[in-house]
Amino acid sequence: MGAQWKVKHKELAANAKGRIFTKLTKEIMVAARNGADPDINPRLRLAVEQAKKASMTRETLERAIKKGAGLLDEAVHYEKAIYEGFAPHQVPVIVECLTDNTNRTYSSMRVLFRKGQLGNSGSVSWDFDYLGMIEASPKTPDADPELAAIEAGAQDLEPSDEGATLFLTDPTDLDAVCKALPNYGFTVESAKLGYRPKNPVSLGATEREEVEAFLDAIDGDDDVQTVYVGLAAE
Repeated sequence: MGAQWKVKHKELAANAKGRIFTKLTKEIMVAARNGADPDINPRLRLAVEQAKKASMTRETLERAIKKGAGLLDEAVHYEKAIYEGFAPHQVPVIVECLTDNTNRTYSSMRVLFRKGQLGNSGSVSWDFDYLGMIEASPKTPDADPELAAIEAGAQDLEPSDEGATLFLTDPTDLDAVCKALPNYGFTVESAKLGYRPKNPVSLGATEREEVEAFLDAIDGDDDVQTVYVGLAAE
């Protein structure tokens, strides 16, 4: 969940954890609309796994599932909203939100995009691929990521942080690949559907700082779940 770039100035740990829990709780509630049993609801199962890795308490987790599934009185319904546009220096951005008030969220996005440009639907998404993205770590030193990708049904792979591998899948294959990877020596650390830029923009240090500040402000909005950006790695 959250930002897809490296931010130099981190928030206080407590505030950051609170924001992560808010995003995870929303995702769980939305996923639980299609059933409260993670064993037969792949989206909910992935959301629950992420919440557990973030150390969400069992009580909070179960309450979010019940609330999303309509098993509690105080039902809250979140809608998915996607905004597209450009950060400073014409860097393409896609913002995924979960909101209970689309008018409020749209107003917030208009303000947040003032230093960039808020576009229409499809204005930048053509420059991104929509994929399943699975980050997995080898269980043993001899685990072969290329073999695992082929056997598990991933489309592609690339190195990730700290020796992990990012397996890329067709959106419909995400759950199946997640289940298969442990059979080939890999532990799944995270899994999600998301956007990857086709043509990332390279910037100098000063311009990059401007873009990162812009992205960090957007990611700080309570309705924002994930921010995808076409910015090349440093």
